[in-house]
Amino acid sequence: MGIDEGGRRLMGRVGFGVAVGCAVVSCAIAAILVGRRARSRRRWGRAVEVVREFEEGCSTSIGRLRQVVDAMAVEMNAGLASEGGSKLKMLLTFIDSLPDGKEMGTYYSLDLGATSLRVLRVELGGTRSMILRHQVESQPILPYLMTGTAEELFDFIAMTLQNFVEKVEGLEHTSDLRRELAFTFSFPVRQISVSSGILIRWTKGFAIEDAIGKDVARCLEEAMSKRGLNMRVTALVNDTVGSLALGHYHDEDAVAAVVIGTGTNACYVERTEAIIKSQGLLTNSGGMVINMEWGSFWSSHLPRTSYDISLDDESPNQNDQGFEKMISGMYLGDIVRRVLHRIAQESDIFGDAARCLAVPFMLRTPLMAAMHDDASPDLREVARILRENLEIQDIPLRARRIVVSVCDIVTRRAARLAAAGIVGILKKIGRDGSDGVSTGRTEGKSRRTVIAMEGGLYVSYGLFREYLNEAVVEILGEEIAQNVVLRTCEDGSGIGAALLAASLSSNQ
Repeated sequence: MGIDEGGRRLMGRVGFGVAVGCAVVSCAIAAILVGRRARSRRRWGRAVEVVREFEEGCSTSIGRLRQVVDAMAVEMNAGLASEGGSKLKMLLTFIDSLPDGKEMGTYYSLDLGATSLRVLRVELGGTRSMILRHQVESQPILPYLMTGTAEELFDFIAMTLQNFVEKVEGLEHTSDLRRELAFTFSFPVRQISVSSGILIRWTKGFAIEDAIGKDVARCLEEAMSKRGLNMRVTALVNDTVGSLALGHYHDEDAVAAVVIGTGTNACYVERTEAIIKSQGLLTNSGGMVINMEWGSFWSSHLPRTSYDISLDDESPNQNDQGFEKMISGMYLGDIVRRVLHRIAQESDIFGDAARCLAVPFMLRTPLMAAMHDDASPDLREVARILRENLEIQDIPLRARRIVVSVCDIVTRRAARLAAAGIVGILKKIGRDGSDGVSTGRTEGKSRRTVIAMEGGLYVSYGLFREYLNEAVVEILGEEIAQNVVLRTCEDGSGIGAALLAASLSSNQ
């Protein structure tokens, strides 16, 4: 009995010890889990805080937008007063009349882009007939042409045009009939007439040194002449001016054009007497189209964040194109990426994705737009894009919602700032309703104003377009805004340019 009792006591002590040990282990495990949950909450809280701070930094209150409107109008005046007087270049195009629908005949246009050359043929039927037919062909630009010689590039352009003319005209083609041609050349040039301009520098990956300082229209005409093409460059334009021409062809109330795509720019019709830096300038219409180059606009009123500053610091054109870097498709996706990278560094909601998110331009704007547009309950498109493009696996739903929020903040800011820029143009030409006679009122009635809108960001990105349109109404007020029409147009750089060739040739 003594031995059995001792054994029982020993077993009891062992059991008690085991129980105590288990309790200790359980408490330790519980403490670890509680600690992890607490850290997870803190990390999640930090992710939310990063987004909140970013949203505050991107604020586009109506008061701030009106400050941007005023700054845009002031810079426009400064750019018209003197060369170098403003961040806005306010370049003369020497175009003093726009297509009105009465043009007749067959015209060609060339559109030299970053990766391709487009050739177009447009047949016009005069009043009410409008555009009877248009044909287009595209050829890729091989890398060696982008870094070779001017002769090689312009011979390629002339050869492509020659092949196209022979294909579409066939037996009708005759070298005795001179054709009018518009050349859309969206690179920095110093325009010296409506049909000529000196190349200042290349962009978009081109680096043809011996072309700089040359008249690009003359280079093209020499290449065409060598190939027996009886054609004359009637208009040397950029894509924004082409958009205005197309807009005015369809609606005579079109007075400005804005392109918001990979890049961004705007142009408008200005009174000749307001172009102070070119005193003595005479035009038949009393006005001239001004190429603003508004991507370079800057104002202290623009809501700039640390992410915008780092993007600019790492860009090849630092301290330049500030407005473009906040509103155009080239940069919006990368701003989102920078915010997500910060979140990944300060929280664990994206797992170990910080490495992929550190790569510049890893997230392109079309992917950002697709995530922003995801209307599925579980945001499955967001999950797919993050998984396939940024290697972010198994991201929880609440983290996906964070991503969509960042996309929305970036898009909303960009659209509202672009709207302020548009209203700035309206203010400059007296169509914003801000003061008496210059509001464009005639006999007590507000004048209708049309802005031609082009570019993938505006045309194809529904939420961007919605935010922009809403902001225009918000800034102007409903009474004035009902007389302002933002009209989408397509292919100003092609069809619009050909229409300019028709308009200019008929006026000569």
